[in-house]
Amino acid sequence: MERRNADPLLKVEDMVVEFPTRRGVLRALDGVSFHLDRGEVLGVVGESGAGKSVTGSAVIGLIDPPGRLAGGKVYLAGERIDDLDEGAMRRVRGKRIGMVFQDPLTSLNPLYTVGRQLTETIETHTDLTPKEARARAIELLHAVGIPAAERRIDDYPHRFSGGMRQRVVIALALCAEPSLVIADEPTTALDVSIQAQIIAVLKRMCREQDAAIMLITHDMGVIAETADRVAVMYAGRIVEVGPVAELIRNPSHPYTQGLMACIPQLGERRPRLAQIDGAMPRLTDKIDGCAFHPRCPQAMDRCRREAPPAFGQNGRETACWLMADETRAREAVDG
Repeated sequence: MERRNADPLLKVEDMVVEFPTRRGVLRALDGVSFHLDRGEVLGVVGESGAGKSVTGSAVIGLIDPPGRLAGGKVYLAGERIDDLDEGAMRRVRGKRIGMVFQDPLTSLNPLYTVGRQLTETIETHTDLTPKEARARAIELLHAVGIPAAERRIDDYPHRFSGGMRQRVVIALALCAEPSLVIADEPTTALDVSIQAQIIAVLKRMCREQDAAIMLITHDMGVIAETADRVAVMYAGRIVEVGPVAELIRNPSHPYTQGLMACIPQLGERRPRLAQIDGAMPRLTDKIDGCAFHPRCPQAMDRCRREAPPAFGQNGRETACWLMADETRAREAVDG
């Protein structure tokens, strides 16, 4: 969807992910493109089933078979990584890309202490000695806000609360000083106060290490507080992308407008909360044209026939036919 001349940290071009089934080949991602610069937080938002988590998994080569990356390219610091073999990709995941998932218990081995898991990762991806790796692990636990880290390092994961386990997972993701961190719903299972703490820790650690964050969530509140730019996904495509403040203040795509309208505002009285009628299409649904048109109050005949390209400029793009006339008018003035 997006094209730019500068060389970003992460560049994804026309990504397609498919899942072969008895009913045929189901397409979970259809031509997803975006970029992420160093030190930037890109929020990826959308309803459940939009393709957010599949996008993150595809970037790091963790699509479970029989699913496959059927098209597109992924570049990390200018190097193509989607065609690496599993051994090389495993080294990329551990050293250059850190991962934080929604459930920390999927990332932590319950049979090993958190210290062993941290030090083994550090030793695998750095030249530190075991003693130095342990000192580094304690330093990381301190940095993510684990109290009494010198003692807690020898505890097992079940001895930590949910919020503390998530802090440990962040430390695990950052222990090799990656240039990119992919955080997939890292705060969903936590209460609001812990959410804010986890986001603050993640942003601070990445700022100190000059790492970029791809933050996948369905929570626009988290996006508003955290991201520099936001990509809105619907039915396996990016429908709008741009600076977070502009997109929240003036959304262009009808789907983004619907998401913004669903967020209650302080001091605003409504008889009921707004909602987007209908539901996200299933992968088995065959929809011609724009995938959002069955739910869109502004749909036109063209929307039902043709899938729209991305329209826009200056880092803001919207895949909607409503933007076509506006874009042509702007180009005529500029010309």
